[in-house]
Amino acid sequence: MITALDHIAIAVPDLDAAIKRFMDDFGLPFEGTGDVPAAKTTTAFFSLPATTIELVHPLNGEGPIAKYLDKRGGGIHHLCFRSDDIEADVARLKDKGYEFLSEAPSPGAHDSQVIFIHPKSCDGVLIEINQPSEDH
Repeated sequence: MITALDHIAIAVPDLDAAIKRFMDDFGLPFEGTGDVPAAKTTTAFFSLPATTIELVHPLNGEGPIAKYLDKRGGGIHHLCFRSDDIEADVARLKDKGYEFLSEAPSPGAHDSQVIFIHPKSCDGVLIEINQPSEDH
């Protein structure tokens, strides 16, 4: 029985800069680094409470997911961080120089508010920030 998402791996060109981003900018708890000689990698881990897996598919064959699938095929599309104050998080990250795909949060699944950080601000990874509605 699958009970939780173990991790999402992101290939990064500058490990120290990526660690700093996830610790300082997103406030995630850093657990340290370790080498995996068999895989010829150095790893860094950040643990978070329970999460979910979201499968995304183009609605009516249109939109950004359709373009993504046409260009890249299936695969990891984005990471999503939950926020309890999306406006404050967006302002803080904009002050740090992050670029967003829109000027302000917009409606997302489950009546949430969402905004995406441009992948060029995060080593090529699309990051979503999500503030759930009071009901979820």
